[in-house]
Amino acid sequence: MKTSLFYLPSIGSRKDIEAGMSGLRGDLYDTMLADLGEQARLADDLGYDSISFTEHHFHVEGVEMSNNPVMLDLFIGMQTKNIRVGQLGIVLPADNPIRVAEDIAMLDHMTGGRANAGFARGYQRRWVDVMAQHTHGVHGAIPNQHDDIDAANRAAFEENFRIIKKCWTEDMLTYDGDLWKVPMPGTPWDIEATVKYGKGMDNGVLKSVGVVPKPVQKPHPPLFQPFASSENSIRWCAQEGVTAVLPPMHEKTEMRLSQLYAEESGRPLGDGVAFLRDILIADSDAEADAMWRDSSRFVAETWFEPFGFRRGMIDPDTGEYPSPEEMIDKGYVLVGTVDTVCKRMEALMKRLPVEWIFAWTFNGLVPNATILKSLELYQTKVLPQLGLSA
Repeated sequence: MKTSLFYLPSIGSRKDIEAGMSGLRGDLYDTMLADLGEQARLADDLGYDSISFTEHHFHVEGVEMSNNPVMLDLFIGMQTKNIRVGQLGIVLPADNPIRVAEDIAMLDHMTGGRANAGFARGYQRRWVDVMAQHTHGVHGAIPNQHDDIDAANRAAFEENFRIIKKCWTEDMLTYDGDLWKVPMPGTPWDIEATVKYGKGMDNGVLKSVGVVPKPVQKPHPPLFQPFASSENSIRWCAQEGVTAVLPPMHEKTEMRLSQLYAEESGRPLGDGVAFLRDILIADSDAEADAMWRDSSRFVAETWFEPFGFRRGMIDPDTGEYPSPEEMIDKGYVLVGTVDTVCKRMEALMKRLPVEWIFAWTFNGLVPNATILKSLELYQTKVLPQLGLSA
């Protein structure tokens, strides 16, 4: 089984965040970086597969302080040897696809071929509407809300994705789309050095451009999409060879989407799908549960639920939500002692084709020493007790 770490980096404790505007505190940001570095170095030594960061902007609230996941990847990559580094994910509708392709290719070289590439659509209108204003008519799209805004966001996401793959796999790029023209028609270019040493011009007019460097990994780094929770997203991931990282959803929904991926891709059930889970291991169930409620539940209730993320937990037959206790007991979250987490992982693996877990890691909200201990217990106690290798 593969296990990866997933961060929406918070700065400060729950108390710091509740005091307000913790995102402006440079001291808390520096502590976050130091803690992330220590956790990543331990995860590297323990054999975790990868570590990934999200992309969000303007978060003065202090949660999800991850405006540039590629720079965080490089920060971690320079301190580690084997663990892969990635993004879950870069919000493509709000970005320039050529810059994204260049940045990830550079990261791949600078980490010796350890880069992953993860892309998301973007749902927070506060920042997506600002950062995506160069692509007119593209806004943040609320999860599970299928309307004109969602359609425009998806179209921009898919066009940018196509351009990125062409940047990585074709020596010279041309593209004629709804949002991007590469190169711009009629661009003059009569540089003699291009005639002698380059390519892409014809009779003084630019006809193509070469996006460099190319990634170390061929044809490109492994691809991921986080919070893939709709049938449209799962079909797209399956068709494009993208690993779909499913957030915690009702077991019936998780199985249905896993089966859909297998049907669309022609791959075995579970291949190409990863499951996002909170993992927190402590000396007692009560201690772990208290920390989980002050971290994951606190963030979920104050930040994610207003965006509609919890709707995936609804039982599609009864329309009911599970209680926090049911979420723990059914393995939607892996919280407790070593023995308790083993039992919940066993229950999870019996009902789902779990081959890859992304461990949602709540830095800041959970003390650094506790996270370090939890990371070690998972790899050295939980997986061996289940007969699984790292």
